[in-house]
Amino acid sequence: MVIETRNAYETFEVGKKIGEKAHPGQVYTLTGDLGVGKTVLTQGVAKGLGIEEPVSSPTFTIIQEYESGRLPFYHFDVYRIGDIEEMEEIGYDDYFFGKGICLIEWANLIEEILPDKRISIIIEKNLEKGFDYRRITIEALE
Repeated sequence: MVIETRNAYETFEVGKKIGEKAHPGQVYTLTGDLGVGKTVLTQGVAKGLGIEEPVSSPTFTIIQEYESGRLPFYHFDVYRIGDIEEMEEIGYDDYFFGKGICLIEWANLIEEILPDKRISIIIEKNLEKGFDYRRITIEALE
């Protein structure tokens, strides 16, 4: 599925719909360049799950847990991860195969430990279509 958005609000709304439809145990991988809107989409997912607290990217902590929504939400940002052992130290598999949903920013950096069954989200810019234009590709992988 490909969705085109023209501003941050529309990108947020795509995330919100994802959150509203999310089921326990789902893992979402989120990739895209710096400044493309990954955090905006993630904030929408949180809102769709009923999470009201502020959501920011856990760049230096690797994971942020939100328990206040209809499902636990585990937001990973693995941009600064040094190696896979860091993921093992935080017990990533408890999150990936738990009762909540996981959203992993920069997931391409930990490809070797991602579950086979996941939902891939890729956000891309196209400056020819406008500064705020985004192309969001969502694909279920099995």
